[in-house]
Amino acid sequence: MKIQKLPAEFEAARPVLQTIEAAGFEAYFVGGSVRDTILGLPIHDVDIASSAYPAEIKALFERTVDTGIEHGTVMVLDHGNGYEVTTFRTESGYQDYRRPDKVTFIRSLTEDLKRRDFTINALAMKEDGKVIDLFDGVTDLKNHLIRAVGDANVRFNEDALRMMRAVRFASKLNFSIDPDTMRAITKHSYLLEKIAVERIYTEFVKMMMGYQPQLGLRDMLNTNMVDYVPVLNNYLPAIESIIALPNFKLANDNQVWGLLSSGFALHSNQISSFLKQWKAANQTITAVQKITKAVLAFQNDNLDAMTLFQIGQPLLMDAIQVAQALEIPVDSERVLSQYEQLPIKNGHELAINGGVLIKAGILKPGPDLGRILKQLQAVVINGELPNDQPTLLQHAKVLLQA
Repeated sequence: MKIQKLPAEFEAARPVLQTIEAAGFEAYFVGGSVRDTILGLPIHDVDIASSAYPAEIKALFERTVDTGIEHGTVMVLDHGNGYEVTTFRTESGYQDYRRPDKVTFIRSLTEDLKRRDFTINALAMKEDGKVIDLFDGVTDLKNHLIRAVGDANVRFNEDALRMMRAVRFASKLNFSIDPDTMRAITKHSYLLEKIAVERIYTEFVKMMMGYQPQLGLRDMLNTNMVDYVPVLNNYLPAIESIIALPNFKLANDNQVWGLLSSGFALHSNQISSFLKQWKAANQTITAVQKITKAVLAFQNDNLDAMTLFQIGQPLLMDAIQVAQALEIPVDSERVLSQYEQLPIKNGHELAINGGVLIKAGILKPGPDLGRILKQLQAVVINGELPNDQPTLLQHAKVLLQA
């Protein structure tokens, strides 16, 4: 097939391919950008594969960066854009089920495409829009099918993370997984234990942010992958409940983990333990604890001013999204209106601070200073006193005498 109208991102990159071809080498657009163009989806990174070796690419262009030259990748800088050009290669000896022991540069596009994960990702396109499809990837796109290139068992032994990528693409594109590929995932699901949690985290979150996350979760259950990722198998009934929800859309990590934590009915300490096993950042853990607190308040209809203040608007938006996904009734306009009516929205807006209390001779540096400031902040947030410095100074004296 030939794509008649190329997206602007490809048009901008065509001169790079033309330069490589003019020097006697082959060059193609490859990977997800070709797939998404055929599907009519927005494209992101434009990747190029070439028969030219890294040194030959560097000799053709004035400005290059060695982004991954040991694996054959050189970034070409052209008119303010950067394009990663990777030499055709073969890989062998995956002893750790993650990365090849040996990479060999080659001149054959066919051999290069053979090593790729799925047929829909093993498409190449010439600069004029002609698609090179050696493994019926276009047919699989039409049939909404995720199918491994060649022998699925071999592909998953090369890199076990490809099993997570399979369910991620199924979720993202609302595709089914080919039966042979599914059987290979089930057979080799235990190999996920050999993959760094951080890599699984990335694929799992992308899966949950896909068009059909319930499909991804179902595939993880059906292939036993759920047994080889952190602690999800402790919450199988809750996962089934999430799968049964109407289709929902999650936009970021916080919403993904907020949905799971709320769906699993985890309290604050459990959330911390759960996410640490997933190697989540501390910032994410704190955010998810706040989101889950807000969702519980929506559920119990006891959202108060202090909770609104502690959570803050960005995470409130995430909490609303999570609650809606879980079919928990929430009046988002009312919640956001309540937040906007808070007297202060962060500690810096309080009309008094430690320096003012010390200068007024009311307090000295020490534990009492933090305690009094916290109490002053609370009475302002709860609307018991105005956010007025003289009033708060006077109340600080009262608090000290209490």
